[in-house]
Amino acid sequence: MTEYFEVHHRDGAARVGELRLSDPVRTPAIADDVTADAGSEWPEGRELPGGSEDEVTILPHRGFPSGTPEEVQEAFAPDYPEVEYPSGVVVSRETAADFGADVYVLSGAQGIVDHAEAFVETIVDVRESIPADSALYLPGVATPANVATLVYAGADLVDTDRAVIKGTQGKYLTSDGEVFLEDLEELPCSCPACQQPADSADREDCIEHNVNALRTELARVRERIRSGRLRDYIEGQARHDQWLTATFRRLDQQYAYLEQRTPLVRGAEITAASDDTLRRVEIQRFAERVTTRYRNRFDAPLVLVPCSARKPYSESRSHGRFHDAIQFRGHTVSMTSPIGVVPQELELTYPAQHYDSVVTGRWSATEIEFVADVLAAYLERNEYPRYIAHLPEDYLPIVERVEDRLGIDFEYTVAEHPTDTESLANLSSTLAGEPKYRKRERQHNTLKAIADYQFGEGAGDELFDDLRIESRYPKLRAHDADGEQLAALVPNYGTLSLTLAGAKRWLDSDVPTKRAEIDAFVPRGSVLAPGIVDADDDIRPGDEVVFEGPKAISIGRAEMSGPEMVGSTRGIASEVRHTEEK
Repeated sequence: MTEYFEVHHRDGAARVGELRLSDPVRTPAIADDVTADAGSEWPEGRELPGGSEDEVTILPHRGFPSGTPEEVQEAFAPDYPEVEYPSGVVVSRETAADFGADVYVLSGAQGIVDHAEAFVETIVDVRESIPADSALYLPGVATPANVATLVYAGADLVDTDRAVIKGTQGKYLTSDGEVFLEDLEELPCSCPACQQPADSADREDCIEHNVNALRTELARVRERIRSGRLRDYIEGQARHDQWLTATFRRLDQQYAYLEQRTPLVRGAEITAASDDTLRRVEIQRFAERVTTRYRNRFDAPLVLVPCSARKPYSESRSHGRFHDAIQFRGHTVSMTSPIGVVPQELELTYPAQHYDSVVTGRWSATEIEFVADVLAAYLERNEYPRYIAHLPEDYLPIVERVEDRLGIDFEYTVAEHPTDTESLANLSSTLAGEPKYRKRERQHNTLKAIADYQFGEGAGDELFDDLRIESRYPKLRAHDADGEQLAALVPNYGTLSLTLAGAKRWLDSDVPTKRAEIDAFVPRGSVLAPGIVDADDDIRPGDEVVFEGPKAISIGRAEMSGPEMVGSTRGIASEVRHTEEK
Protein backbone atom coordinates (compact mmCIF):
# COMPACT_ATOMS: atom_id res chain seq x y z
CA MET A 1 0.00 0.00 0.00
CA THR A 2 1.42 3.35 -1.06
CA GLU A 3 1.59 5.65 1.96
CA TYR A 4 4.15 8.31 1.17
CA PHE A 5 3.48 9.36 -2.43
CA GLU A 6 0.50 11.28 -3.79
CA VAL A 7 -0.28 12.70 -7.24
CA HIS A 8 -1.64 16.26 -7.39
CA HIS A 9 -1.63 17.16 -11.10
CA ARG A 10 -1.83 15.03 -14.25
CA ASP A 11 -0.94 15.73 -17.86
CA GLY A 12 -1.16 12.44 -19.70
CA ALA A 13 1.35 10.03 -18.14
CA ALA A 14 3.26 12.95 -16.61
CA ARG A 15 2.38 13.91 -13.03
CA VAL A 16 3.25 16.46 -10.40
CA GLY A 17 3.27 14.58 -7.13
CA GLU A 18 4.57 14.74 -3.60
CA LEU A 19 6.86 12.47 -1.64
CA ARG A 20 5.33 12.89 1.80
CA LEU A 21 8.55 12.81 3.78
CA SER A 22 9.39 14.84 6.89
CA ASP A 23 10.40 17.56 4.46
CA PRO A 24 8.00 17.00 1.50
CA VAL A 25 9.47 16.78 -2.00
CA ARG A 26 7.60 17.90 -5.11
CA THR A 27 8.02 15.55 -8.06
CA PRO A 28 9.20 15.06 -10.75
CA ALA A 29 12.42 15.64 -8.87
CA ILE A 30 16.01 14.61 -8.35
CA ALA A 31 16.17 11.67 -5.98
CA ASP A 32 19.80 12.02 -4.84
CA ASP A 33 19.11 13.80 -1.55
CA VAL A 34 15.91 11.96 -0.61
CA THR A 35 16.80 8.28 -1.15
CA ALA A 36 19.00 5.91 0.81
CA ASP A 37 20.14 2.66 -0.83
CA ALA A 38 20.20 -0.34 1.51
CA GLY A 39 22.46 -2.11 -0.97
CA SER A 40 22.59 -5.00 -3.40
CA GLU A 41 22.09 -8.57 -2.23
CA TRP A 42 24.25 -9.98 -5.01
CA PRO A 43 27.55 -10.07 -3.06
CA GLU A 44 25.92 -10.91 0.26
CA GLY A 45 22.65 -10.80 2.14
CA ARG A 46 21.56 -7.51 3.62
CA GLU A 47 19.66 -6.86 6.81
CA LEU A 48 16.40 -4.99 6.52
CA PRO A 49 17.18 -1.35 7.43
CA GLY A 50 15.31 0.53 10.11
CA GLY A 51 14.20 3.29 7.73
CA SER A 52 13.23 6.88 8.36
CA GLU A 53 10.51 9.30 7.30
CA ASP A 54 13.27 11.72 6.30
CA GLU A 55 14.02 9.74 3.13
CA VAL A 56 12.93 6.88 0.88
CA THR A 57 14.81 3.71 1.75
CA ILE A 58 15.57 1.51 -1.27
CA LEU A 59 15.19 -1.97 0.20
CA PRO A 60 17.92 -4.63 -0.30
CA HIS A 61 17.69 -5.61 -3.95
CA ARG A 62 19.11 -7.51 -6.89
CA GLY A 63 19.30 -5.38 -10.00
CA PHE A 64 19.43 -6.90 -13.48
CA PRO A 65 21.19 -5.39 -16.48
CA SER A 66 19.15 -4.87 -19.62
CA GLY A 67 18.84 -8.10 -21.60
CA THR A 68 19.00 -10.51 -18.64
CA PRO A 69 16.90 -13.61 -19.49
CA GLU A 70 13.46 -13.57 -17.89
CA GLU A 71 13.94 -16.96 -16.22
CA VAL A 72 17.09 -15.68 -14.50
CA GLN A 73 15.28 -12.60 -13.25
CA GLU A 74 12.39 -14.67 -11.91
CA ALA A 75 14.76 -17.07 -10.17
CA PHE A 76 16.76 -14.39 -8.39
CA ALA A 77 14.20 -11.63 -7.85
CA PRO A 78 14.05 -10.69 -4.15
CA ASP A 79 10.86 -10.98 -2.14
CA TYR A 80 10.32 -7.47 -0.83
CA PRO A 81 8.70 -7.17 2.61
CA GLU A 82 6.16 -4.49 3.48
CA VAL A 83 7.60 -1.87 5.81
CA GLU A 84 6.15 1.04 7.74
CA TYR A 85 8.43 3.77 6.41
CA PRO A 86 8.92 5.34 2.96
CA SER A 87 10.34 2.58 0.80
CA GLY A 88 11.51 1.82 -2.70
CA VAL A 89 12.11 -1.45 -4.53
CA VAL A 90 14.17 -2.27 -7.61
CA VAL A 91 12.26 -3.86 -10.48
CA SER A 92 12.73 -4.65 -14.14
CA ARG A 93 10.21 -4.86 -16.96
CA GLU A 94 9.88 -8.60 -16.24
CA THR A 95 9.64 -8.42 -12.44
CA ALA A 96 7.54 -5.26 -11.99
CA ALA A 97 4.55 -5.85 -9.71
CA ASP A 98 2.76 -4.29 -6.76
CA PHE A 99 5.13 -4.71 -3.81
CA GLY A 100 3.38 -2.10 -1.66
CA ALA A 101 6.29 0.35 -2.08
CA ASP A 102 6.16 4.10 -2.62
CA VAL A 103 8.95 4.19 -5.22
CA TYR A 104 9.86 1.68 -7.94
CA VAL A 105 13.42 1.91 -9.27
CA LEU A 106 13.83 0.65 -12.83
CA SER A 107 16.83 -1.66 -13.12
CA GLY A 108 18.71 -1.44 -16.43
CA ALA A 109 17.31 1.96 -17.37
CA GLN A 110 20.66 2.90 -18.95
CA GLY A 111 20.24 0.06 -21.44
CA ILE A 112 16.98 1.36 -22.91
CA VAL A 113 17.58 5.10 -23.06
CA ASP A 114 18.57 6.08 -26.62
CA HIS A 115 16.48 3.16 -27.96
CA ALA A 116 12.97 4.51 -28.54
CA GLU A 117 11.11 1.23 -29.03
CA ALA A 118 12.67 -0.53 -26.04
CA PHE A 119 12.29 2.56 -23.85
CA VAL A 120 8.60 3.09 -24.59
CA GLU A 121 7.62 -0.56 -24.31
CA THR A 122 9.52 -0.92 -21.02
CA ILE A 123 8.09 2.24 -19.44
CA VAL A 124 4.54 1.37 -20.48
CA ASP A 125 4.81 -2.21 -19.18
CA VAL A 126 6.38 -1.16 -15.87
CA ARG A 127 4.05 1.78 -15.31
CA GLU A 128 1.00 -0.45 -15.84
CA SER A 129 2.39 -3.18 -13.55
CA ILE A 130 3.03 -0.99 -10.52
CA PRO A 131 0.45 0.98 -8.51
CA ALA A 132 -0.84 4.16 -10.13
CA ASP A 133 -0.08 6.15 -6.99
CA SER A 134 3.57 5.13 -6.76
CA ALA A 135 6.62 6.94 -8.11
CA LEU A 136 8.74 5.56 -10.95
CA TYR A 137 12.48 6.24 -10.59
CA LEU A 138 14.80 6.06 -13.62
CA PRO A 139 18.40 6.12 -12.33
CA GLY A 140 21.50 7.06 -14.27
CA VAL A 141 19.83 8.44 -17.41
CA ALA A 142 18.60 12.03 -16.94
CA THR A 143 20.01 15.09 -18.68
CA PRO A 144 18.51 18.55 -19.14
CA ALA A 145 17.75 17.60 -22.76
CA ASN A 146 15.91 14.33 -22.13
CA VAL A 147 14.26 14.74 -18.74
CA ALA A 148 11.08 16.33 -20.15
CA THR A 149 10.57 13.27 -22.35
CA LEU A 150 11.33 10.89 -19.46
CA VAL A 151 8.63 12.60 -17.40
CA TYR A 152 6.21 12.74 -20.34
CA ALA A 153 6.57 8.95 -20.60
CA GLY A 154 5.79 8.42 -16.91
CA ALA A 155 8.94 8.95 -14.80
CA ASP A 156 8.64 10.73 -11.45
CA LEU A 157 12.20 10.61 -10.11
CA VAL A 158 15.65 10.84 -11.69
CA ASP A 159 19.17 11.39 -10.39
CA THR A 160 22.17 13.52 -11.33
CA ASP A 161 24.52 10.62 -12.18
CA ARG A 162 24.56 11.10 -15.94
CA ALA A 163 24.78 14.88 -15.69
CA VAL A 164 27.76 14.56 -13.32
CA ILE A 165 29.53 12.02 -15.53
CA LYS A 166 29.06 14.27 -18.54
CA GLY A 167 30.57 17.11 -16.52
CA THR A 168 33.66 15.07 -15.66
CA GLN A 169 34.06 14.54 -19.40
CA GLY A 170 33.96 18.28 -19.94
CA LYS A 171 30.52 18.18 -21.59
CA TYR A 172 28.36 21.22 -20.91
CA LEU A 173 24.66 20.27 -20.91
CA THR A 174 21.67 22.37 -21.94
CA SER A 175 18.00 21.64 -22.62
CA ASP A 176 18.79 21.21 -26.32
CA GLY A 177 21.90 19.02 -26.13
CA GLU A 178 25.54 19.13 -25.10
CA VAL A 179 28.78 20.79 -26.17
CA PHE A 180 32.35 20.51 -24.95
CA LEU A 181 33.11 23.23 -22.42
CA GLU A 182 36.38 24.06 -24.19
CA ASP A 183 34.44 24.88 -27.40
CA LEU A 184 32.34 27.61 -25.77
CA GLU A 185 33.32 31.24 -26.12
CA GLU A 186 30.57 32.26 -23.70
CA LEU A 187 28.67 30.32 -21.03
CA PRO A 188 24.98 30.51 -22.11
CA CYS A 189 23.61 30.25 -18.59
CA SER A 190 23.19 32.50 -15.57
CA CYS A 191 23.51 29.86 -12.83
CA PRO A 192 26.19 30.45 -10.13
CA ALA A 193 28.64 28.10 -11.84
CA CYS A 194 28.50 30.16 -15.02
CA GLN A 195 29.24 33.57 -13.52
CA GLN A 196 32.69 33.73 -15.13
CA PRO A 197 34.32 33.80 -18.57
CA ALA A 198 34.14 30.53 -20.47
CA ASP A 199 37.94 30.16 -20.57
CA SER A 200 38.05 30.32 -16.75
CA ALA A 201 35.53 27.52 -16.12
CA ASP A 202 36.84 24.07 -15.25
CA ARG A 203 35.22 20.64 -15.05
CA GLU A 204 34.02 21.18 -11.49
CA ASP A 205 32.16 24.23 -12.74
CA CYS A 206 30.81 22.13 -15.62
CA ILE A 207 29.50 19.50 -13.19
CA GLU A 208 27.84 22.15 -11.03
CA HIS A 209 26.24 23.75 -14.08
CA ASN A 210 24.94 20.42 -15.39
CA VAL A 211 23.22 19.68 -12.09
CA ASN A 212 21.78 23.20 -11.96
CA ALA A 213 20.54 22.87 -15.53
CA LEU A 214 18.82 19.57 -14.69
CA ARG A 215 17.08 21.12 -11.67
CA THR A 216 15.97 24.09 -13.76
CA GLU A 217 14.56 21.84 -16.46
CA LEU A 218 12.60 19.82 -13.89
CA ALA A 219 11.08 23.03 -12.52
CA ARG A 220 10.08 23.99 -16.07
CA VAL A 221 8.53 20.56 -16.61
CA ARG A 222 6.53 20.76 -13.37
CA GLU A 223 5.09 24.11 -14.43
CA ARG A 224 4.26 22.72 -17.87
CA ILE A 225 2.37 19.84 -16.27
CA ARG A 226 0.41 22.17 -13.99
CA SER A 227 -0.61 24.31 -16.96
CA GLY A 228 -1.39 21.32 -19.21
CA ARG A 229 1.27 22.38 -21.74
CA LEU A 230 3.92 19.65 -21.49
CA ARG A 231 3.08 18.10 -24.89
CA ASP A 232 3.44 21.48 -26.62
CA TYR A 233 6.89 21.81 -25.06
CA ILE A 234 7.88 18.25 -25.98
CA GLU A 235 6.99 18.71 -29.66
CA GLY A 236 9.56 21.49 -29.94
CA GLN A 237 12.20 20.60 -27.37
CA ALA A 238 12.51 16.89 -28.28
CA ARG A 239 13.43 17.70 -31.88
CA HIS A 240 16.98 18.49 -30.82
CA ASP A 241 17.68 14.75 -30.55
CA GLN A 242 16.54 11.98 -32.88
CA TRP A 243 15.80 9.44 -30.17
CA LEU A 244 13.66 11.89 -28.25
CA THR A 245 11.59 12.64 -31.35
CA ALA A 246 11.29 8.91 -32.03
CA THR A 247 10.30 8.33 -28.40
CA PHE A 248 7.35 10.71 -28.28
CA ARG A 249 6.19 9.42 -31.65
CA ARG A 250 6.39 5.87 -30.30
CA LEU A 251 4.42 7.01 -27.26
CA ASP A 252 1.73 8.37 -29.58
CA GLN A 253 1.33 4.82 -30.84
CA GLN A 254 0.58 3.73 -27.26
CA TYR A 255 -2.84 5.37 -27.49
CA ALA A 256 -4.56 3.33 -24.78
CA TYR A 257 -1.77 4.09 -22.29
CA LEU A 258 -1.86 7.84 -22.88
CA GLU A 259 -5.60 8.22 -23.48
CA GLN A 260 -6.54 6.71 -20.13
CA ARG A 261 -4.35 9.29 -18.40
CA THR A 262 -5.13 12.36 -20.54
CA PRO A 263 -7.75 14.83 -19.24
CA LEU A 264 -11.02 15.13 -21.13
CA VAL A 265 -10.64 18.94 -21.11
CA ARG A 266 -7.84 21.40 -20.44
CA GLY A 267 -7.62 25.09 -19.80
CA ALA A 268 -4.65 25.34 -22.16
CA GLU A 269 -4.97 25.86 -25.89
CA ILE A 270 -3.49 23.26 -28.24
CA THR A 271 -0.85 24.66 -30.55
CA ALA A 272 -0.99 22.82 -33.88
CA ALA A 273 2.46 23.54 -35.31
CA SER A 274 3.36 20.23 -36.99
CA ASP A 275 1.94 16.97 -38.26
CA ASP A 276 2.83 15.44 -34.88
CA THR A 277 -0.09 17.37 -33.39
CA LEU A 278 -2.48 15.14 -35.36
CA ARG A 279 -1.37 12.20 -33.20
CA ARG A 280 -2.10 13.90 -29.89
CA VAL A 281 -4.58 12.06 -27.68
CA GLU A 282 -7.00 14.99 -27.59
CA ILE A 283 -7.16 15.12 -31.40
CA GLN A 284 -7.49 11.37 -31.87
CA ARG A 285 -10.08 11.11 -29.09
CA PHE A 286 -12.26 13.84 -30.63
CA ALA A 287 -12.09 12.21 -34.06
CA GLU A 288 -12.87 8.78 -32.60
CA ARG A 289 -15.90 10.03 -30.67
CA VAL A 290 -17.26 12.07 -33.58
CA THR A 291 -17.06 9.05 -35.87
CA THR A 292 -18.38 6.45 -33.41
CA ARG A 293 -20.65 8.27 -30.92
CA TYR A 294 -22.06 11.29 -32.73
CA ARG A 295 -25.31 10.87 -34.69
CA ASN A 296 -26.77 13.55 -36.95
CA ARG A 297 -30.36 14.34 -35.92
CA PHE A 298 -31.13 16.93 -38.62
CA ASP A 299 -33.19 16.04 -41.68
CA ALA A 300 -31.30 18.52 -43.84
CA PRO A 301 -28.48 18.61 -46.41
CA LEU A 302 -24.88 18.47 -45.23
CA VAL A 303 -23.01 21.74 -45.76
CA LEU A 304 -19.23 21.44 -45.38
CA VAL A 305 -17.55 24.77 -44.59
CA PRO A 306 -13.98 25.76 -43.72
CA CYS A 307 -12.94 26.48 -40.16
CA SER A 308 -12.20 29.97 -38.88
CA ALA A 309 -9.42 31.50 -36.84
CA ARG A 310 -11.92 32.72 -34.26
CA LYS A 311 -13.40 30.14 -31.90
CA PRO A 312 -16.09 29.07 -31.48
CA TYR A 313 -16.70 29.15 -35.21
CA SER A 314 -20.21 30.59 -34.95
CA GLU A 315 -18.79 33.81 -33.49
CA SER A 316 -16.54 34.43 -36.50
CA ARG A 317 -17.44 36.85 -39.28
CA SER A 318 -17.09 34.18 -41.99
CA HIS A 319 -19.39 31.70 -40.25
CA GLY A 320 -21.89 34.46 -39.62
CA ARG A 321 -22.05 34.94 -43.38
CA PHE A 322 -22.40 31.20 -43.93
CA HIS A 323 -25.29 31.13 -41.47
CA ASP A 324 -27.03 34.01 -43.24
CA ALA A 325 -26.85 32.04 -46.49
CA ILE A 326 -27.84 28.68 -45.00
CA GLN A 327 -30.67 29.98 -42.78
CA PHE A 328 -31.34 26.70 -40.89
CA ARG A 329 -31.78 24.82 -44.18
CA GLY A 330 -28.63 22.75 -43.91
CA HIS A 331 -26.51 21.00 -41.28
CA THR A 332 -23.21 22.83 -40.98
CA VAL A 333 -20.06 20.77 -40.45
CA SER A 334 -16.66 22.48 -40.33
CA MET A 335 -13.50 20.94 -41.76
CA THR A 336 -10.22 21.77 -40.09
CA SER A 337 -6.74 20.60 -39.31
CA PRO A 338 -5.84 19.27 -36.82
CA ILE A 339 -9.35 18.44 -35.54
CA GLY A 340 -10.87 16.78 -38.61
CA VAL A 341 -14.59 17.51 -38.86
CA VAL A 342 -16.68 19.43 -36.34
CA PRO A 343 -20.50 19.18 -36.47
CA GLN A 344 -22.09 22.50 -35.49
CA GLU A 345 -23.44 20.98 -32.25
CA LEU A 346 -19.90 20.21 -31.04
CA GLU A 347 -18.21 23.52 -31.88
CA LEU A 348 -17.77 24.26 -28.16
CA THR A 349 -16.57 20.79 -27.18
CA TYR A 350 -12.91 20.50 -26.30
CA PRO A 351 -10.68 20.76 -28.29
CA ALA A 352 -12.84 22.21 -31.12
CA GLN A 353 -12.62 25.75 -29.70
CA HIS A 354 -9.27 25.32 -27.96
CA TYR A 355 -6.66 25.10 -30.71
CA ASP A 356 -4.67 27.37 -32.94
CA SER A 357 -3.06 26.24 -36.20
CA VAL A 358 -0.09 27.45 -38.16
CA VAL A 359 -1.71 28.63 -41.40
CA THR A 360 0.38 28.30 -44.58
CA GLY A 361 -2.42 28.10 -47.14
CA ARG A 362 -1.39 24.57 -48.04
CA TRP A 363 -2.37 21.24 -46.53
CA SER A 364 0.36 18.70 -45.92
CA ALA A 365 -0.08 15.17 -47.23
CA THR A 366 -0.51 13.95 -43.64
CA GLU A 367 -3.24 16.52 -42.95
CA ILE A 368 -5.10 15.61 -46.14
CA GLU A 369 -4.98 11.91 -45.28
CA PHE A 370 -6.10 12.42 -41.68
CA VAL A 371 -9.01 14.78 -42.40
CA ALA A 372 -10.13 12.65 -45.37
CA ASP A 373 -10.17 9.54 -43.16
CA VAL A 374 -12.22 11.33 -40.49
CA LEU A 375 -14.66 12.77 -43.02
CA ALA A 376 -15.11 9.39 -44.69
CA ALA A 377 -15.76 7.65 -41.35
CA TYR A 378 -18.20 10.42 -40.39
CA LEU A 379 -20.16 10.07 -43.65
CA GLU A 380 -20.22 6.29 -43.44
CA ARG A 381 -22.04 6.69 -40.12
CA ASN A 382 -24.27 9.66 -41.04
CA GLU A 383 -26.32 9.78 -44.22
CA TYR A 384 -27.67 13.01 -45.73
CA PRO A 385 -30.18 13.70 -48.50
CA ARG A 386 -27.65 15.99 -50.22
CA TYR A 387 -23.96 16.82 -49.86
CA ILE A 388 -22.79 20.42 -50.36
CA ALA A 389 -19.15 21.54 -50.23
CA HIS A 390 -18.77 25.27 -49.61
CA LEU A 391 -14.99 25.12 -49.42
CA PRO A 392 -11.91 26.93 -50.78
CA GLU A 393 -9.69 25.26 -53.35
CA ASP A 394 -7.12 23.84 -50.90
CA TYR A 395 -9.86 21.78 -49.17
CA LEU A 396 -11.05 20.13 -52.39
CA PRO A 397 -8.49 17.27 -52.57
CA ILE A 398 -9.92 16.02 -49.27
CA VAL A 399 -13.52 16.05 -50.49
CA GLU A 400 -12.61 14.53 -53.85
CA ARG A 401 -10.78 11.69 -52.10
CA VAL A 402 -13.90 10.98 -50.02
CA GLU A 403 -16.14 11.17 -53.10
CA ASP A 404 -14.07 8.48 -54.78
CA ARG A 405 -13.94 6.32 -51.66
CA LEU A 406 -17.66 6.43 -50.80
CA GLY A 407 -19.26 7.10 -54.19
CA ILE A 408 -20.83 10.35 -52.96
CA ASP A 409 -21.44 13.33 -55.26
CA PHE A 410 -20.91 16.74 -53.69
CA GLU A 411 -22.40 19.98 -54.96
CA TYR A 412 -19.74 22.71 -55.06
CA THR A 413 -20.79 26.32 -54.39
CA VAL A 414 -17.59 28.40 -54.12
CA ALA A 415 -16.64 30.65 -57.02
CA GLU A 416 -13.44 32.33 -55.82
CA HIS A 417 -13.61 32.44 -52.04
CA PRO A 418 -16.23 31.06 -49.58
CA THR A 419 -17.16 34.54 -48.31
CA ASP A 420 -17.38 36.41 -51.59
CA THR A 421 -20.80 37.57 -52.75
CA GLU A 422 -21.11 35.13 -55.65
CA SER A 423 -20.17 32.11 -53.54
CA LEU A 424 -22.62 33.00 -50.76
CA ALA A 425 -25.35 33.54 -53.36
CA ASN A 426 -24.56 30.12 -54.83
CA LEU A 427 -24.84 28.54 -51.40
CA SER A 428 -28.16 30.21 -50.68
CA SER A 429 -29.65 29.30 -54.07
CA THR A 430 -28.43 25.71 -53.80
CA LEU A 431 -30.46 25.38 -50.60
CA ALA A 432 -33.53 27.10 -52.03
CA GLY A 433 -36.65 25.05 -51.40
CA GLU A 434 -35.16 23.15 -48.46
CA PRO A 435 -37.36 23.40 -45.34
CA LYS A 436 -35.98 25.25 -42.35
CA TYR A 437 -35.55 23.61 -38.97
CA ARG A 438 -36.39 25.58 -35.85
CA LYS A 439 -33.77 27.23 -33.69
CA ARG A 440 -35.13 25.22 -30.76
CA GLU A 441 -34.47 22.01 -32.68
CA ARG A 442 -30.84 23.01 -33.04
CA GLN A 443 -30.60 23.62 -29.28
CA HIS A 444 -32.17 20.23 -28.50
CA ASN A 445 -29.88 18.46 -30.92
CA THR A 446 -26.85 20.26 -29.48
CA LEU A 447 -27.47 18.98 -25.95
CA LYS A 448 -28.18 15.46 -27.19
CA ALA A 449 -25.06 15.42 -29.37
CA ILE A 450 -22.86 16.59 -26.49
CA ALA A 451 -24.36 13.91 -24.24
CA ASP A 452 -23.52 11.26 -26.85
CA TYR A 453 -19.98 12.59 -27.13
CA GLN A 454 -19.47 12.83 -23.37
CA PHE A 455 -21.25 9.75 -22.01
CA GLY A 456 -21.48 7.38 -24.96
CA GLU A 457 -23.62 6.51 -27.95
CA GLY A 458 -27.33 6.92 -27.25
CA ALA A 459 -26.84 8.96 -24.08
CA GLY A 460 -28.58 12.01 -25.54
CA ASP A 461 -31.86 10.18 -26.08
CA GLU A 462 -31.63 8.42 -22.71
CA LEU A 463 -31.06 11.64 -20.77
CA PHE A 464 -33.24 14.01 -22.76
CA ASP A 465 -36.24 12.07 -24.05
CA ASP A 466 -38.60 14.79 -22.77
CA LEU A 467 -36.31 17.79 -23.13
CA ARG A 468 -37.18 21.41 -22.47
CA ILE A 469 -34.61 24.16 -22.99
CA GLU A 470 -34.14 27.27 -20.92
CA SER A 471 -31.76 30.20 -21.45
CA ARG A 472 -29.92 31.01 -24.67
CA TYR A 473 -27.03 29.40 -26.51
CA PRO A 474 -24.37 28.76 -25.41
CA LYS A 475 -25.62 28.81 -21.79
CA LEU A 476 -28.29 26.18 -22.34
CA ARG A 477 -30.06 24.45 -19.47
CA ALA A 478 -31.84 21.13 -19.95
CA HIS A 479 -35.11 20.51 -18.07
CA ASP A 480 -37.55 17.63 -18.10
CA ALA A 481 -41.26 17.94 -18.92
CA ASP A 482 -42.04 18.85 -15.31
CA GLY A 483 -39.51 21.67 -15.30
CA GLU A 484 -36.82 20.00 -13.18
CA GLN A 485 -33.30 20.83 -14.34
CA LEU A 486 -31.25 17.85 -15.53
CA ALA A 487 -28.06 19.47 -16.82
CA ALA A 488 -26.40 22.66 -17.97
CA LEU A 489 -24.05 23.25 -20.87
CA VAL A 490 -20.62 24.52 -19.77
CA PRO A 491 -19.67 26.90 -22.63
CA ASN A 492 -15.95 26.97 -21.81
CA TYR A 493 -15.49 23.29 -22.63
CA GLY A 494 -18.68 22.23 -24.41
CA THR A 495 -19.53 19.60 -21.80
CA LEU A 496 -22.60 18.89 -19.70
CA SER A 497 -22.77 19.47 -15.97
CA LEU A 498 -25.42 17.19 -14.45
CA THR A 499 -27.71 17.97 -11.56
CA LEU A 500 -28.63 15.26 -9.06
CA ALA A 501 -31.88 14.76 -10.97
CA GLY A 502 -29.89 14.28 -14.16
CA ALA A 503 -27.48 11.92 -12.40
CA LYS A 504 -30.35 9.77 -11.13
CA ARG A 505 -31.95 9.66 -14.56
CA TRP A 506 -28.61 8.57 -16.04
CA LEU A 507 -28.18 5.82 -13.43
CA ASP A 508 -31.65 4.52 -14.30
CA SER A 509 -30.89 4.42 -18.04
CA ASP A 510 -30.21 1.26 -20.02
CA VAL A 511 -26.53 1.99 -20.64
CA PRO A 512 -25.18 4.24 -17.87
CA THR A 513 -21.45 5.03 -17.95
CA LYS A 514 -19.13 7.24 -15.90
CA ARG A 515 -20.23 5.63 -12.63
CA ALA A 516 -18.27 4.92 -9.48
CA GLU A 517 -19.34 2.92 -6.45
CA ILE A 518 -18.31 4.41 -3.11
CA ASP A 519 -18.19 3.03 0.40
CA ALA A 520 -20.73 3.77 3.12
CA PHE A 521 -20.08 7.49 3.66
CA VAL A 522 -21.51 10.85 2.61
CA PRO A 523 -19.04 12.82 0.44
CA ARG A 524 -18.36 16.36 1.59
CA GLY A 525 -16.35 18.43 -0.87
CA SER A 526 -14.45 15.56 -2.42
CA VAL A 527 -14.21 11.79 -2.75
CA LEU A 528 -10.83 10.28 -1.90
CA ALA A 529 -9.49 7.26 -3.75
CA PRO A 530 -9.60 4.96 -0.68
CA GLY A 531 -13.38 5.48 -0.60
CA ILE A 532 -13.85 4.11 -4.13
CA VAL A 533 -15.10 0.52 -4.25
CA ASP A 534 -15.36 0.26 -8.04
CA ALA A 535 -15.34 2.60 -11.04
CA ASP A 536 -15.99 2.37 -14.76
CA ASP A 537 -12.86 1.83 -16.82
CA ASP A 538 -13.87 4.59 -19.24
CA ILE A 539 -13.72 7.40 -16.66
CA ARG A 540 -11.07 9.96 -17.57
CA PRO A 541 -9.70 12.96 -15.65
CA GLY A 542 -12.20 15.78 -16.14
CA ASP A 543 -15.16 13.46 -16.76
CA GLU A 544 -18.56 14.05 -15.19
CA VAL A 545 -18.96 11.10 -12.79
CA VAL A 546 -21.91 9.84 -10.76
CA PHE A 547 -20.87 8.40 -7.37
CA GLU A 548 -23.27 6.09 -5.58
CA GLY A 549 -22.97 4.23 -2.31
CA PRO A 550 -25.13 2.86 0.49
CA LYS A 551 -25.50 6.29 2.10
CA ALA A 552 -25.35 8.85 -0.68
CA ILE A 553 -25.39 9.75 -4.34
CA SER A 554 -23.05 12.49 -5.60
CA ILE A 555 -21.97 14.12 -8.83
CA GLY A 556 -18.59 15.65 -9.59
CA ARG A 557 -15.65 15.97 -11.98
CA ALA A 558 -13.04 13.22 -11.91
CA GLU A 559 -9.48 14.08 -10.92
CA MET A 560 -8.15 10.71 -12.07
CA SER A 561 -9.14 7.87 -14.38
CA GLY A 562 -11.46 5.05 -13.34
CA PRO A 563 -8.66 2.45 -13.13
CA GLU A 564 -6.58 4.87 -11.05
CA MET A 565 -9.51 5.49 -8.69
CA VAL A 566 -9.74 1.77 -8.01
CA GLY A 567 -6.01 1.14 -7.79
CA SER A 568 -4.95 4.14 -5.68
CA THR A 569 -4.70 4.34 -1.92
CA ARG A 570 -4.07 8.09 -1.84
CA GLY A 571 -5.32 11.16 -3.67
CA ILE A 572 -8.52 12.97 -4.57
CA ALA A 573 -10.63 10.90 -6.95
CA SER A 574 -13.09 13.72 -7.58
CA GLU A 575 -14.27 17.05 -6.34
CA VAL A 576 -17.98 16.79 -5.51
CA ARG A 577 -20.49 19.39 -6.68
CA HIS A 578 -23.79 17.94 -5.37
CA THR A 579 -24.54 15.26 -2.76
CA GLU A 580 -27.80 13.78 -1.54
CA GLU A 581 -28.05 11.46 1.45
CA LYS A 582 -30.17 8.34 1.05
